[in-house]
Amino acid sequence: MAAFLGVHPETVAEWVRAHEAGGDAALAAKPHPGRKPFLSPAQERTVLGWLADPPTTHGFRTDLWTARRVAQLVEARLGVAFHPHYLREWLTKRNYTPQKPARRPKQRDPAAVDRWVKEDWPRLKKTRPANVTG
Repeated sequence: MAAFLGVHPETVAEWVRAHEAGGDAALAAKPHPGRKPFLSPAQERTVLGWLADPPTTHGFRTDLWTARRVAQLVEARLGVAFHPHYLREWLTKRNYTPQKPARRPKQRDPAAVDRWVKEDWPRLKKTRPANVTG
């Protein structure tokens, strides 16, 4: 029976013992809710609300939110310790993705960049001859 169901023989023996002790009801599926969430729904809304503010309003030196900074803020204000790696996953599940501002030189000339992309890049880019296969 265990091989047919793809389970360990001891699992089948546990099911048989449970059925003998409690009948069909003992074999009914039982919920496995897992670990209790670290934050209540109200606390989650609070944390996500902080992300609408620049980090400098919460005492950080720059305007870049990081998982580590959010973890520090949650621990300081709510007393809940998150590992930054877990918090990154937690934020991703709530549609917050890592953001890092693009670094561009102040003297950047968009017209010169566009001209280079249109004129020089095609000339410099390696191309395969059209008749070569594989």
